[in-house]
Amino acid sequence: MAEQADDHGPGEAIAAAQQRARRGNLDRHGDKLRAANKRFVRERIDLLIDEGSFVEDALLANAIAPAGDLPADGVVTGRALVAGRPVAIVANDPTVKAGSWGARTVEKIIRLTERALTEEIPIAWLIDSAGARITDQVDLFPGRRGAGRIFYNQVRLSGRVPQVCCLFGPSAAGGAYIPAFCDVVFMVDGNASMYLGSPRMAEEVIGEQVTLEEMGGARMHTSVSGCGDNLVADDDAAIELAKLYLSYLPSNFRQPPPWSHWQPPERPLADGVVPADDKATYDVRAVIDGLVDDGSFFELKPDFAPELVVGFASLEGQSLGVVANNPAAKGGVLFTDSADKAARFVWLCNAFNVPLVFLADVPGFMIGTQVEREGIIRHGAKMISAVSEATVPKICVVLRKCYGAGLYAMCGPAFEPEATLCLPTAQIAVMGPEPAVNAVFYNKIQSIEDPDERAAFVADERARYEADVDLLRLASDLVVDAITPPDHLREELIRRIGLAQGKARHFTERHNGVTPV
Repeated sequence: MAEQADDHGPGEAIAAAQQRARRGNLDRHGDKLRAANKRFVRERIDLLIDEGSFVEDALLANAIAPAGDLPADGVVTGRALVAGRPVAIVANDPTVKAGSWGARTVEKIIRLTERALTEEIPIAWLIDSAGARITDQVDLFPGRRGAGRIFYNQVRLSGRVPQVCCLFGPSAAGGAYIPAFCDVVFMVDGNASMYLGSPRMAEEVIGEQVTLEEMGGARMHTSVSGCGDNLVADDDAAIELAKLYLSYLPSNFRQPPPWSHWQPPERPLADGVVPADDKATYDVRAVIDGLVDDGSFFELKPDFAPELVVGFASLEGQSLGVVANNPAAKGGVLFTDSADKAARFVWLCNAFNVPLVFLADVPGFMIGTQVEREGIIRHGAKMISAVSEATVPKICVVLRKCYGAGLYAMCGPAFEPEATLCLPTAQIAVMGPEPAVNAVFYNKIQSIEDPDERAAFVADERARYEADVDLLRLASDLVVDAITPPDHLREELIRRIGLAQGKARHFTERHNGVTPV
C-alpha cells in the first residue's frame, strides 16, 4: 500500500503541474483579457483547430520556476488539424509576463519551426507578446539557438510552407519580425500592434512624442506601412480569416492547392461593367465578382494601396490569384506601394502553385518628383521581376487601357503569359492618344494660331494614332491572342488555366536574382 501511495504522489504532482500550465495566469489576469475583448490563448487555439486534434509539446516548460508564475513559459506550441490538414501552432500566452520570451520560450518556438521544416506543414502564429525578457537576454538572445534562430527558420520556411499570423496584441522589438516573415498578417483593431521601439523609447532616444496607434497600431500598419494585411474586429475574426487563407493554399510547395465546392457567379460579367470611356471610373471588384466562383474572392491588403486589388478566389473550385488595377482609386495608376503589394502577392502565388490572372486597366506608373524620390523605378522593377519569375499558369486580360510599363507590370505578352486576352474595349499603347499627340506634336500644335485649325489637326493626329494601335491590328499582328466578349471571359479563363496545368516550372538557372527592393 505504501508503494502505491508513493507512485500516486508523483503522479498527482505532475497532473497538478500540467493543470497549472494549461491554466496560465488566467486567474490573475483574466479580467484584463476580458476588458480588452481578448480570448485566452487556449480558446484561440480551439477556435482555429478541428476539435480534439491538438497535440501539445513542452507543456511543462519552466514548471519548476521558483516563483511558479511561468506556466508553459508563456507560449503554447504543438500541432493540430485545421480543416483536416496538419498545421503547426505557436501561440503566446499574454497572461504570462505579457507573453514575453524567455530561454525556454525561444527553444519551444525553434523546435516547432524545425518540426514544420521536417514535416513540411503550415505554421499558424497566434501572436500576443511584449518581446524578450531583458532579464534573460544572455540565455535567449545571442546564441546559436537564440531568438535569431526563429527568424532564420522562418526564412527557410518562407515559400516552402504557408505561414499565417494572427496578431491579437503587441509584437514588440525583435519579435516584430515574426509577423514580418509571415505570408499574411491579420491585425485586431485596437489591440494589435508591432513596432521596433515603443513610444516611450522613441521619446527617450529620438525625442519623438507619438501614440502607440500612430507608431505601430493595426490601422496604421494595414493602411500606411503595409506590414499588416487585413484589419479585423476581434480575435474570432482574425482566426476565421486564418482558416480561410489556408483553405486556398496547399500544405507545402510540393502540392497543388486544394479544390473547393463552388457556385457560378451570381451576376456574370456583362457588357457595360467596364465603361468604354477610358476616363470613366469603376470598381474592378465588380469585374472580379463576375468572373470567379460566387462569394469566393478573398481580398488581401484592401486598405493599403487601393489602386491595385489582389486576392484569392476560385474558378470552378480551383484556387486562383487575382491582380487587378482599380480605376476607382487614383485612376488605377501604379505607385510605389501598389508595386510592392503586387510583387509580394505574385511571389506568394508562385510559391504555392496558385495560377494568376491579371486584370489590366492601367494608365501606367505614376510620374513626378515625389514618386521619383520614393524610388518608383526601383519599386516598379520589383513588380516586373516578380511577374517575370512567376512560372505558374498566368493570363493577362486587358479590360480597357494598358499603357506604358503598366503593360509589362501586368504580365503583358513579353512575360510569357499563357495568353493575352482582350475585351473589345481594350487598348494597348505606349500612352493614351491625347498625351501621345501632345508629346509628339507639341511645337506644331502651339504654332497653329487658328483654334479650329488647331483642333482639326489634333483630331486628325489622334485618329491616326488610334488606328496605329487598333485592337484588330494588334490581334492581326499576333500581339494579343484573343479578343473575348465579357460574357465569354470566365469560360475562356477556365479552359486556358485548365490546359496549362502541366506547365514546366523552370525559369532560369542561378543562385538568386538581385531584385530591386
